[in-house]
Amino acid sequence: MASQKEASMSRSGSGLTRSRDNRILGGVCGGIAEFLGWRPLTVRVIYVVGSIVSAAFPGALIYVILWFVMPAREERVINV
Repeated sequence: MASQKEASMSRSGSGLTRSRDNRILGGVCGGIAEFLGWRPLTVRVIYVVGSIVSAAFPGALIYVILWFVMPAREERVINV
């Protein structure tokens, strides 16, 4: 039986990457949503609420760091 992480990696291709399809700024929340199998809006709302509610979670700084650290998803070209 495959673990949840292995199932997520097989869905997204190669693990945690920034989204090309579900992006507003850098595709970070969209990539996290694709990795977890969640809706991008859900991840964005949780991220914003967590950033506002918690003084210990500097949301904008973490987002910028993730934008540079997370690789962009490579486009797959399918030749027919």
